[in-house]
Amino acid sequence: MTSDLHVQPELALSAQNIDVFYGDRKALSSVTMEIHPGQVTAIIGPSGCGKSTFIKALNRVGELESEMRVKGQIHFFGQDIYSPRVNLNRLRRQIGMVFQKPNPFPMSIYDNVAYGVRVFSRVSRSLLDEIVESALADAALWDEVKDNLKKPALSLSGGQQQRLCIARALAVKPRVLLMDEPCSALDPIATMKIEELIHSLRQEFTIVIVTHNMQQAARISDRTAFFSTDESRIGQLIEIDDTQKIFSGATNSRTRDYVEGRFG
Repeated sequence: MTSDLHVQPELALSAQNIDVFYGDRKALSSVTMEIHPGQVTAIIGPSGCGKSTFIKALNRVGELESEMRVKGQIHFFGQDIYSPRVNLNRLRRQIGMVFQKPNPFPMSIYDNVAYGVRVFSRVSRSLLDEIVESALADAALWDEVKDNLKKPALSLSGGQQQRLCIARALAVKPRVLLMDEPCSALDPIATMKIEELIHSLRQEFTIVIVTHNMQQAARISDRTAFFSTDESRIGQLIEIDDTQKIFSGATNSRTRDYVEGRFG
């Protein structure tokens, strides 16, 4: 990656004037946002406002799914992720992603967690065992699966599968973890476990989470960004601030109306 002296390297991620297009359709307009290291940033807003599109632009995973085109600049600890010299595999290792629906690979629990490590490096079996155990422990899953590591990952419950996907992302030691509505397909008990997990992971990772659940955003995040859209402008960042301020005294009236349930 190449450096850019005009950005702040102490920021985990910095998006500047981001427009995103799917073919000819515009999905985001002029989004500028700073994401600070060691914090949980929640992104809220009504359906179709570009929340998921935005985080998929942060590690360029959107390019794997469709014809996604990004204008503007995104920097990761001061480095331009859209530079032609960027190694995309290394980038996506450093900025991990957990999707809305659990997507374990059709292999064992152990092999799911070990998969990325094997792709990116050559390590001994004993070290790989340590990495798998550590990642599963960080994802609060080790005690539940330690005696069944050879079992198919698809035999786990939905909440366990989602924590397994988090463990798989953590195993390759990312600096940032992106989470796209990770609890939307889970029951309340599994959701609580994921929230507790996010709370514990914030000590070590920068986390960006998209959520439709405003109570969840209020519970787990340090900062909250509100995205919306209107007739004149598609997919825009309306406001970002400390979570407490967003939910108790947002500056923008549209933000206040949304968090108070007057539209959405």
